[in-house]
Amino acid sequence: MLKILVVDDELDIKPLYEQRFAREILSQQVDIHFAHSGEEALGGLADSEVGLILSDINMPGMNGLELLRRVRQKYPKQPPAIMMVTAYGDDENYRQAMHAGADDFLTKPLDFKLLKTKLKDLTAHGHQNTGH
Repeated sequence: MLKILVVDDELDIKPLYEQRFAREILSQQVDIHFAHSGEEALGGLADSEVGLILSDINMPGMNGLELLRRVRQKYPKQPPAIMMVTAYGDDENYRQAMHAGADDFLTKPLDFKLLKTKLKDLTAHGHQNTGH
């Protein structure tokens, strides 16, 4: 099962993800948790087996890019995969996210079909690369 941490300051994001992933949640393919700030996300990572962080970039307080940098510093040996999500698909956010160690970059409104394809690739390849 892939444990996903969605980080977004928009409170209405939770029912959207739960609706779009209802089948995967029910069949225990994914386990989705939510944090509404970068600070909350960092606290939730301490004792969990998160395989993927989906983080919004533009949030008050610690933004998604700062969260990305901190996760990469704190978990250098086996970091979770991190996909950045933003309403602004501009080159500067993309460049900063990739430079800070993001695995992928998605724009809002989220294409859930594309996200599910990426998740299948991640579970098929992402955590089983130890033999290469």
